[in-house]
Amino acid sequence: MPAGSTYTPIATTTLGSAASSYTFSSIPSTYTDLVLILSTKTSSNAAGVSVRFNGDTGSNYSWTEISGNGSAASSARGSNTTYIFNCGSTSNTDFQTGIMSFNNYSNTTTYKTALSRGMDTTNGYVQAHVGTWRNTAAITSVTVLANSGSTLASGCTFTLYGIASA
Repeated sequence: MPAGSTYTPIATTTLGSAASSYTFSSIPSTYTDLVLILSTKTSSNAAGVSVRFNGDTGSNYSWTEISGNGSAASSARGSNTTYIFNCGSTSNTDFQTGIMSFNNYSNTTTYKTALSRGMDTTNGYVQAHVGTWRNTAAITSVTVLANSGSTLASGCTFTLYGIASA
């Protein structure tokens, strides 16, 4: 099935000025999954960006990351964190891209899982994440935030898509 018939744009934004975060709110529950495409740059090198759901700042997120640059590989893990994963920008000089998938986001009987892929062209590596939000609530808002006291740069772009069931 072509992407145009399954991906429905819900909202898109480009930051006109630096901000600590951006929130997609009032997300409808009419899709199977959500996909967030982002292009980010932060004010601090290696700050990265994270995601929270429904304004939840509790320590009930976990994630695992693998990354590599063709000659070296690494992994990291976060348990009981206040965000789902550290994805996207690790550069304060270039915009970096990331794709995040939030699976079965409107289900109210299971914890929410997410997958992401990102790249850092400045430092020459790619990364993949899997994350869990230990909450059974339907996802109705998604907040993208800069880590480590950093800010998201003017020009960051975020597009949220709903994925229709096949």
